Amino acid sequence: MVMKLSEADHDKVSAAIAAAEAKSNGEIVAVATPLSDAYHDVALHWALVPLFAVLAWAAWRPTALTWWYNFLFGGWDSEPTLGQLLTLLMVFAALKFTIALLILKWMPLRLALTPAPTKHRRVRRRAVTVFRAAAERRTVGRTGVLIYLSVGERRAEIVADEAILKVTDDSTWGEAMAALLEHVREGRPGDGICAAIEQVGVVLAEHFPRGADDVNEIPDKLIEL
Repeated sequence: MVMKLSEADHDKVSAAIAAAEAKSNGEIVAVATPLSDAYHDVALHWALVPLFAVLAWAAWRPTALTWWYNFLFGGWDSEPTLGQLLTLLMVFAALKFTIALLILKWMPLRLALTPAPTKHRRVRRRAVTVFRAAAERRTVGRTGVLIYLSVGERRAEIVADEAILKVTDDSTWGEAMAALLEHVREGRPGDGICAAIEQVGVVLAEHFPRGADDVNEIPDKLIEL
């Protein structure tokens, strides 16, 4: 089941961004999406398993293929030709492949069969793409940060602009990521995003305290893709 973000969640996230940015020159962008990828290739790869299983079955028990031909077409009084058997094998393989693809249209199953490293790479790639469109170099001081949540995969990424990268590393965002994902696992993605914003705000306030000339360069709102 895909978790939904309500209007109340949007309001809470907007307030959390405003509060965090009030203490620093940083700009926080929060983005949530149901999925970062459709994983069509994963479905295709898994659908090949029953196809090859049929081929292996025919190689292991070729007499079974003959039995099925006679059962389906009533040819008990004569032996089917090699061409007829190969045609039947092709139909069986195509049928298994098609059924598997149809079953794998159910996204929860497709996600369950997707390896964790694949999910991580796809979420990271989408987060970087969104960051480049929504936050990268959109602030004067290059102090934009993207908090990206992919709800279906229950994974998140924090991507920062170049000025922030000079004073932080991946471990800097550990508390923010832990707070976000803890709430997501409990079914409260809005609260998770707010918790991550608070932690990111602490880091930004430490390294980029708010100046008198600071202006709000990016709207304080949750973006749903």
